[in-house]
Amino acid sequence: MALKQPPYRPPPYVFGPAWTVLYGLMGYAAHRAFTTGLSPLASTRSHLLTKQGATLYTIQLGLNLIWMPLFFRLKQPIAATVDIALLTGTVGYLTYIWGQVDSVAGWALAPYLGWLGFASYLTVGVGYLNDWDLRGKEVERSPEGKGTKYVDEKEE
Repeated sequence: MALKQPPYRPPPYVFGPAWTVLYGLMGYAAHRAFTTGLSPLASTRSHLLTKQGATLYTIQLGLNLIWMPLFFRLKQPIAATVDIALLTGTVGYLTYIWGQVDSVAGWALAPYLGWLGFASYLTVGVGYLNDWDLRGKEVERSPEGKGTKYVDEKEE
């Protein structure tokens, strides 16, 4: 898709390594919260917070999963913006909950929360700059001449 992009958009090659690190930190946070919060020595309150966090963790995974199809496949930037706002709120609350169980678990989610703030800016920026309509922005050529669709990185 050839979309107008907001300032400070990172190059596409940044997203793969960034998400790899973020998913690693999310997994580590879950491990820490479960290990600490469900330990036989943990309080009843920690058990409850850990289980509540597990529900929030599952919800955020689902919200994270549906953002890409909403934005790229269905070309619905408004729905993607609602999704990422819900995702950011869920992760914020999860960070708070698991931070009470284990401070390291809470801090391990902080980079994810920061990235979601930036991703929200990008989502809203692309939506706004393209009049909230991403349909019909596909280009049928590629730099290699293979006839595949690609993202046009140039400003219009």
